[in-house]
Order: sequence, then C-alpha cells, then structure tokens
Amino acid sequence: MTIVRPGLAHLLDDRLDVLAGRRIGVVTHPAAVLPDLTHCVDALLDAGVDVVALFGPEHGFTGAVADGTGVRDAIDSHTGLPIFSLYGTTRVLTPAMLQNVDVLVFDIQDVGVRFYTFISTLFYVLKSAAKAHIPVVVLDRPNPITSIIREGPMLVPGFESFIGILPIPLRYGLTIGELARYINGVHAPNADLTVIEMQGWQRGMWFDETGLPWVPTSPAMPHTLTATAYPGMCFLEGTNVSEGRGTALPFEVCGAPWINGRALARRLNARALPGVRFRPTVFAPSTAKFAGKVCEGVQVHVADRETFRPVTMGLHLLAALKALYPAHFAWQKQSQE
Repeated sequence: MTIVRPGLAHLLDDRLDVLAGRRIGVVTHPAAVLPDLTHCVDALLDAGVDVVALFGPEHGFTGAVADGTGVRDAIDSHTGLPIFSLYGTTRVLTPAMLQNVDVLVFDIQDVGVRFYTFISTLFYVLKSAAKAHIPVVVLDRPNPITSIIREGPMLVPGFESFIGILPIPLRYGLTIGELARYINGVHAPNADLTVIEMQGWQRGMWFDETGLPWVPTSPAMPHTLTATAYPGMCFLEGTNVSEGRGTALPFEVCGAPWINGRALARRLNARALPGVRFRPTVFAPSTAKFAGKVCEGVQVHVADRETFRPVTMGLHLLAALKALYPAHFAWQKQSQE
C-alpha cells in the first residue's frame, strides 16, 4: 500500500525554512499526526521549531469536548504552552492571542463536508491572520471521502453561519490545502498563505487507501466509514430522530422510540439507492437524543462507496420518515453557531 506523506511530513523533511527563526502558533487537533502517529506539535518541537502558542477548533485541542459545546482557553499539561480556544467566546484569533506569534501553522484533518466546522475555523484563521499581517502555513491532508466526488446543493447566500460559511457544495471535493487556496483567492482575505502539499496522494483516494492512520477527528467520527455516511446522516441533527450519537455507530444508525425499524428499512431498500442497503436495528443511546431509551431504526450499510451518494440517501431518508410518521417526525431548531 502506498503511504501518503501528509503536509506535516513534507514540512519537516523539506520545508522547515518557512518557520526558521520565527515564533510559531499552531492551529491543530489530535488527528494531526505523522504516519507513525507522532502528533504535529510534538513533531515540530522535536525538530526545534519555536512553538509559542496552540489553538483548538470545535471539540478543543484535545478533541474530547462534545459537539456544539464551548471550549475554554487552557494550558497544555504536556508542553506548558497556552491553548487558545477558537470555539469559545470567540471564533476569530484576537490580537491578544497573536501578540507573540510570527507565523501560524494550520494542521487539521477535515472530513470533506461543508457543515463540519473545521473549515469555518480555517476561514477565520485566514481572515484574522491577514488583518494582523501574519503569514499562514497550511499543511495539507487528504479529503477522507475522496476529492473527485462532489454532491449536494451550494449554500444559499444569506444563510451563512459557522456550520456553513462558504458557497460550496455540501460534499465539496477539496483537500484542506486546496480549500485554503480557494478561500484566500476567491473570498479575498489576502493572507500571506503557503500550502505545504502532500506527496504520493491522488485525488480518487479514500482515506484507507492512503496508508495513513485514522485518528478520530471528533468524538462522533470514530472511523472512516462514519465519514462516508456523515454527509447525509447529519441531516438528522435538525430533526427529532437520533443520528446515533451516544452509540458505537454515530451517523451509521438512526432511530427513535416511535419508529418501526423493519418498516423503515423496507421502504428505503425498495428505493434501490446505489451502493447502500438498510438493516433494521435497535439501540439505546447513552447520551444526546433519547438517552437511555430504546430506539428502533436502521443501520446504513455501504456496499459500494464509489456509487454511494450519501446526500441523496439522506434526502430519501428524510422523505421516508415524513411519509411513515407524519404525526411524530418533526424538524427542530438547531444552533447556527
């Protein structure tokens, strides 16, 4: 199997000159690792880079905080470095955060979906850095659900929020480095941007074809199959149906106490959606919607990920729920933060 060298490895081996003699702030999270699982910050410090500040996105620098939960500033217990939260009282980097920083390094593993908030953090990092005249170095990483398949509608102007900040398809088919160039060029933060590219990567690769280890990007994204179904199953977050949070299979199962799993599976399988089958299942979430209650629903089984279109699947799932359970199924207000 080919092992892709992420931008971090390329930086350490060939491009440390872009950081030499400068004080570095690192925007990162636990999934930013080398092929041997060494974390980004440890690797930079081992290479003699003068890291002076850390910045964490949603879920925090440690990746342990639940979705939508504000994160406080802290001190890293291992390095003693300050950790500034970009998902707390502010989403932008303030002058106080940047007062000792000469260059920002952004190394975050994304999942390739518009409403996953790491790309909103990237947007604000570029804007804040441009305003402060601080260069940004983005270390590229694979889009785990390939960079050749695009799916879903564009964001409608006027509906921008932290869970949808850019006019791009829902499944947008870019790496984080490509997205940084797009933001900087089209949306004109005009930051001093350097993208350190991957080596050995091809656009059609799924994450498990890169040879890189998967580290959960958030508490409810435990493995790559989760990311494959996520673009469609996440629609359920805006409804009164569990999207599987609080189970071992978030975004792969869904259900509610008032659903008949067999009936829902039959209706969905009758639609013969490409690359996917549905199995009736029973689960009891430990947290989130219906915590501690028995739910019936379906598990999504991806049979052919090349033909599977999760956004289309998600729309069919919503339509089936509305048709089968008109007295129960409902949308509920979600935070746009």
